[in-house]
Amino acid sequence: MTVTERRRQYRGLLQDSGCCHPASVFDPVSARLAEAAGFEIAMLAGSVASATVLGAPDIVVLTLTELAEQARRIVRAGRLPLMVDADHGYGNALSVMRTVEELEAAGVAALTIEDTHLPRGFGTQGDEFISLEEFAGKMRAAAAARSDRELVILGRTGVLPAQGEESLAERVKACEEAGADGVFFTGVRTREQVAAIHAMTSLPVVLGTTPPELHDREFLAANGVRIALQGHMPFQVAVQALQASYEHLRAGRPPAGLKESAAAPDLMKRVLGQDRYDAWTDEFL
Repeated sequence: MTVTERRRQYRGLLQDSGCCHPASVFDPVSARLAEAAGFEIAMLAGSVASATVLGAPDIVVLTLTELAEQARRIVRAGRLPLMVDADHGYGNALSVMRTVEELEAAGVAALTIEDTHLPRGFGTQGDEFISLEEFAGKMRAAAAARSDRELVILGRTGVLPAQGEESLAERVKACEEAGADGVFFTGVRTREQVAAIHAMTSLPVVLGTTPPELHDREFLAANGVRIALQGHMPFQVAVQALQASYEHLRAGRPPAGLKESAAAPDLMKRVLGQDRYDAWTDEFL
């Protein structure tokens, strides 16, 4: 499947009448496991990329090139359309253009550009947001930078909790006028907020991680939500499993004691594509 075909597949989900959950992935192996489990799309979050590549928290110390390279590795490993959290585009509107170019070249299907003021400024506390005018310029720049028109550009805004629905509506309008393909909302907590968002835009809606009250795909779908994140628990589960295995071994316990919680040989062969490599070895070596 070509990257353009994956982008069309992602667009198909945005144009569908249902709501799907993406798989939170962080490397080629996790992407292959998500694909085997039947997920329609994969998501690489900025926080997870920072943790995986740098072992650092989500404070935007990850660089664009590091993010793009991790995305490229994930795209190469399977066939799932990959959605990437591109944070603030790593600078001003011109940096956003470079971000779009690099992630498009990496093969991603969709990317988000947000209105948070990043990285955190000296002496500031909590989230701060760029001006409406700067956000509009970034979104126009993102739409202009793509060479494959199938690449999906999502405007991402988190102003709802801090500035309310009027400010949110202005940000949504900026995304619409810039030619964004959808809007990604963070900080949405109630059904009333979802309904209000649905009333203010005809663009497909993507929601960040939501509380249990909003874990109702039928309700979300009926209110224009096409993709809803479930958080990034798989990476946390993987970290916990690694800690447990290292502590087991460091305590002098035998490796055999880990077998029950370890991947079986057949699963390891499948996730590493062993059959393909065996066939290529026979044919080319």
